[in-house]
Amino acid sequence: MRKYSFFAIVIAVLFAACGQQKKDDGWKSLFNGKDLTGWKQLNGKAPYTVEDGVIVGTSVTNTPNSFLATEDLYSDFVLELEVMVDDAVNSGIQFRSNSKPDYHKGRVHGYQCELDPSYDRAWTAGIYDEARRGWLYPGSLSPKAKPAFKHNDWNKIRIECIGNTLRTWLNGVPVSYLIDDETSEGFIALQVHGIGNNKDKEGKQIKWKNIRIKTENITPSPVEEGVFVRNMIENTVSDAEKAQGWKSLWDTKTTNGWRGAGKEKFPEGGWKIENGELIVLESGGGESVNGGDIVTMDEYGAFEFQCEFKYTEGANSGVKYFVTEAYKVKNASSIGLEFQILDNEKHPDAKKGAVGNRQIGSLYDLIPARQHGSVRARPNKWNHCRVVVRPDNVVQHWLNGYKVVEYERGSAIYDALVARSKYANWEKFGMAETGHILLQDHGNEVHYRSIKIKELK
Repeated sequence: MRKYSFFAIVIAVLFAACGQQKKDDGWKSLFNGKDLTGWKQLNGKAPYTVEDGVIVGTSVTNTPNSFLATEDLYSDFVLELEVMVDDAVNSGIQFRSNSKPDYHKGRVHGYQCELDPSYDRAWTAGIYDEARRGWLYPGSLSPKAKPAFKHNDWNKIRIECIGNTLRTWLNGVPVSYLIDDETSEGFIALQVHGIGNNKDKEGKQIKWKNIRIKTENITPSPVEEGVFVRNMIENTVSDAEKAQGWKSLWDTKTTNGWRGAGKEKFPEGGWKIENGELIVLESGGGESVNGGDIVTMDEYGAFEFQCEFKYTEGANSGVKYFVTEAYKVKNASSIGLEFQILDNEKHPDAKKGAVGNRQIGSLYDLIPARQHGSVRARPNKWNHCRVVVRPDNVVQHWLNGYKVVEYERGSAIYDALVARSKYANWEKFGMAETGHILLQDHGNEVHYRSIKIKELK
């Protein structure tokens, strides 16, 4: 009997120890399940209530975006919660966000994990910069995550912020991987999006539960294969990018690695390096009339290329690839496939060609870019160019995180497009096995930075 009592005591102690270990695993609940203690409402007047252990936000007309924010601020953390969104509205989870009197009279601003119940766009867990820069990591960069959203059901969101690295998951599926240094600390907030005067969306609900946070002893989750790392800290290659094979194509200080197209050296004029930017200077328009195009010293076959670019109003330029100097051109830009950079509103070339195939992001004179208003390019602001050339010759153009062009080099459709274009008389146009990357001098001021490449196998 004594022996039995001794073992019972040991087992009880072990269970108590396990329970204490679970209790002290570092997670802290942000919602007590009863009331809104620890939270405060900002900006809009949409009501927040607690029903059966769930926070419920309800949309109302004629009020701006409403936010239920934590009273505490957080820097590095892992946040997990479950959310259910009515299909008729979208919402978001603010993190590292702020509301200050000197910023738009207290308007909530900062990072937002998007909650998007739409069936077509479906950008849930993309990262938006509320009341500041707009989309930083649109959900289009993670197309495999779209099916993970469960309509009219609970969805689990995970947000991980460690230093400058911001990551999100939707029901266990990785979505966003953003590197950004705009804000290091702020509150967490639950958004009810404003609906204007739309009576059809009035009374729609967003629900949140099981909201918990961990702020100590947090370690980064492993980087999942195939997740695109969007690094917004200019001219840097993060450890995560290096692990994926990315490297810089420009050292930001010299012309090393680049030369004039068809030349041995970098142009003596027409370009300048300033503040970590490689700048085409204004010369009044016209192809290669000033410094001329520049190309990489090396040639590339299958690859991913990305850069940030900022064009002035009315400007024209482009990023070309598979550029070979076997084609003899005089007083014109070198020949190659081109990711068009153009002010669609103010440059006349935007209305030429066919069905918009000379507009920004297009495969110039061949395939028009699919425009998306949420991520459209703007002059005098930094935009993001990404070109993917897979080993199977499938090519993609991405503009500000949105895929705007996809085609296959050498396919029957590709050949037909070339045959009706300005390149019809150039033999085997765009079909070189390898070629240079080119930045175009079209006579207008355009800035480039964060120029990177990853070779594919």
